[in-house]
Amino acid sequence: MTAIRSESLYVNPERRILVMNLNKQYYTGVNELVSSPEFKQLVDLYLASDNLLTTYPEYHDITATDFIILIKRILAHDETVYENINRDILLAGIDDAYTFFRSFLRVTVTSGYNQVIDNNFLQIDDQLNDLFRDFYRTISDEVRGRKVNRYRQLNAASNAALLMKRRHWPIPAGYEALAKINFIDVAMIRPPLMMHTPSNKREGVFSATSVNPVTKFADQSGEWYCYPAKIGESLAYIYFHEDFMVSGLSLTNLFAMAHDYEVEGKKPDLMLFFGLDHTENDESHYYYDEANDIWVGEVPNTTKTTYFGYMKKMCLTLHNLHQLKAGKLPIHGSMVRIAFANGKTKNVVFFGDSGAGKSESLEALQEVADDQIVDMETIFDDMGSFTLTGDQIYAQGTETGAFVRLDDLSSAVAFNNMDRGIYLNPEMKNARVIIPVTSIANVIAHHHIDMWVYANNYDDAIGVHQFTDKDEAKAVFVAGKRKALGTTDESGMTTTFFANPFGPVQEPELTQPVIDATFDKLFDQGVYVGEIYTHLGNDRSAAALQDSARAMLKVLMEQ
Repeated sequence: MTAIRSESLYVNPERRILVMNLNKQYYTGVNELVSSPEFKQLVDLYLASDNLLTTYPEYHDITATDFIILIKRILAHDETVYENINRDILLAGIDDAYTFFRSFLRVTVTSGYNQVIDNNFLQIDDQLNDLFRDFYRTISDEVRGRKVNRYRQLNAASNAALLMKRRHWPIPAGYEALAKINFIDVAMIRPPLMMHTPSNKREGVFSATSVNPVTKFADQSGEWYCYPAKIGESLAYIYFHEDFMVSGLSLTNLFAMAHDYEVEGKKPDLMLFFGLDHTENDESHYYYDEANDIWVGEVPNTTKTTYFGYMKKMCLTLHNLHQLKAGKLPIHGSMVRIAFANGKTKNVVFFGDSGAGKSESLEALQEVADDQIVDMETIFDDMGSFTLTGDQIYAQGTETGAFVRLDDLSSAVAFNNMDRGIYLNPEMKNARVIIPVTSIANVIAHHHIDMWVYANNYDDAIGVHQFTDKDEAKAVFVAGKRKALGTTDESGMTTTFFANPFGPVQEPELTQPVIDATFDKLFDQGVYVGEIYTHLGNDRSAAALQDSARAMLKVLMEQ
């Protein structure tokens, strides 16, 4: 099925995305909705799909016009309709059409041109949902011949809504085509938000390009949106094509949205074009615009890049390259502040590539702690950085949310976050959920480091091991060994420079001096640098991982 595009409606059946522009068309009543060209377009799309209604002989050749006339007669209480049709079959077809419509990610977009729209943005979307819901209930009750006595208050029209605004920022020469792209000012999702993408795995790493991706942007088709993100302390303008609305909405649970005062008049540190028609070899690249000091990324509009990992990891690659340029060390890992019952607090950083067991180690620590731990606060979940300043070293984060495999979450964590979560391909292998975990203020604060451990998922040892030799420790961290678990296109034993394919791999010569200075400082200050044996790539023994967590707990309690 081909995509539908008009001023007020965009539908991509392959990506299961439907976008309604409420500035171009807004429905105030059921008759207006049913008589609209957009409604006919959606009926056409349904009838062209593998639908239930046309499997019945009497509806085999029905057209959208026929169906709409039938709907209007029913709404007008025309009882003669039922002389030649079976109520049960028609009701089943209406239910099937409604389910088909709701199978899309449905987003309403409003551009805020005045205070009335700004103040009533959420109410406008709510009213549209009420209208669609009332329409479905009215037509169903009419065909059924009675009202039901059980209701489900579903999101009938939209899963999410965006309020767009024009922002004025110092656009450099060569970037003029961006002036027409509105920024997301307010985003609303209706959780739990279940979204699906054709791709569910990330492949390869991002490489440098000698051509600024902005030169390709002027020729782009379709609608584009800009999500202004705070990635750590980096300001990022993330431009995404409407075909990637899933990834664009997912950003709202992962990176803090920059406020208007943080955008107006501000040049970004990072810029991403996600969904370009063409890139070299249809691959993703980064470019450093030295004249304007902007790291620029490009991701092509392909089926494989629908996986959110491409959005997240390209953003982090650009951020990490920006950090390295500033002499800061990107850390692929997680950091938590642990408050113990004895009054102690410890900041622990888990380090390693995807699937090494960082999240699993943390969860095992919680499971074995009993009442010894009273609180665990997430500082960063996947990517942070270490900064040396004078005699001090501190850590900062990047994301306010977490992009987590559902299989890695306990049922308690998964269910406790259902009312905040964005779920991606929940029925598939490598299913993910994006949940908010901390505030941007906590992310960018300066956090001291008590322990830094490498998540070793390949050795059969149990417990934790502290490195007493700085060079031995550095060799392990730099080698980045792990057994891949299938969350990317890798398999078996792999090595990744500094366990981080998002910046350090691309610029090892820029990274190595920062690594050297960081290890010097950590060992000079007596910070615990070691490794925890997770067994995830070995025998996946939960008992062994819990024993390793107990050993870590003992070290932390005794420090």
